[in-house]
Amino acid sequence: MKYAFIKAHRHEYKTLRLIATLEVSPSGFYGWLDRPESNRVKSNRTLVSKIQLLHQASRKIYGSPRIHKDLEAQGEKVSVNRVARLMRANNIQSKMARRFVITTDSKNTMRPAPDRLQRDFRTSRANQAWVSDTTFIPTRQGWLYLATVIDLYSRSVIGWSMGGKNNAELVQDALTMAIWRRGKRDQVIVHSDQGSTYASGAYQQLLKEHRLICSMSRKGECLDNAVAESFFGTLKTELVDHEDYRTKAEAKQSLFEYIEVFYNQRRRHSYLGYVSPAEYERRSAPL
Repeated sequence: MKYAFIKAHRHEYKTLRLIATLEVSPSGFYGWLDRPESNRVKSNRTLVSKIQLLHQASRKIYGSPRIHKDLEAQGEKVSVNRVARLMRANNIQSKMARRFVITTDSKNTMRPAPDRLQRDFRTSRANQAWVSDTTFIPTRQGWLYLATVIDLYSRSVIGWSMGGKNNAELVQDALTMAIWRRGKRDQVIVHSDQGSTYASGAYQQLLKEHRLICSMSRKGECLDNAVAESFFGTLKTELVDHEDYRTKAEAKQSLFEYIEVFYNQRRRHSYLGYVSPAEYERRSAPL
């Protein structure tokens, strides 16, 4: 609305110049200005303030569906369409997705395990199937490599490891954390790509020692491990692409906070009905 624009910018420019530029009458503007605000306008202003706070709390990640769920959790009765309209009107935007890069090196893979998931990433309980993958994070000191293990049931990152080398030790450490966190879990399917680190003798031995079932994507088929790949896409869109890490130590701290403090505990996941992985597991835990 022209009157609202003039009101918002009259401290930056002369009011009469704005009135002339937008071709409105002075009497009309001042009459509108003196008119008391409607309850709807007051409600919208309050709601926008809440939306801005929630958007900041989400690291400027959330779009209208997740902001709407946050408002509902606070007891606010509002439609998702109204939230979307107010976000558009106030230029409150979620971070847009970028394409992720595949980092698999499978040239030396021998005798890959069969794909036991067949792109079916649905599970009926926790610890039925885990997916693992590795990506790289740019820093001014060079690449930092990150390996993760995700439980398909809750999409929770249950194991992770960071290091300066993309080697077997990196993926072993991530799997070891997952085993430590989940305890003794026989016959869990652990899916990965055919990368040389996952085909290494040490990694395969770790699987056997804990009676875990190895599963591997077909060569060159990144969609066979889509959940793990998607997590890295989300991580880079929501965090890494907006950072300039001076050191690997700085990157490690940032990634730790994103994974453990934000993603697992707070981030609303669309696949889970817009609750966090931790909340999803709490709700499904046996009484």
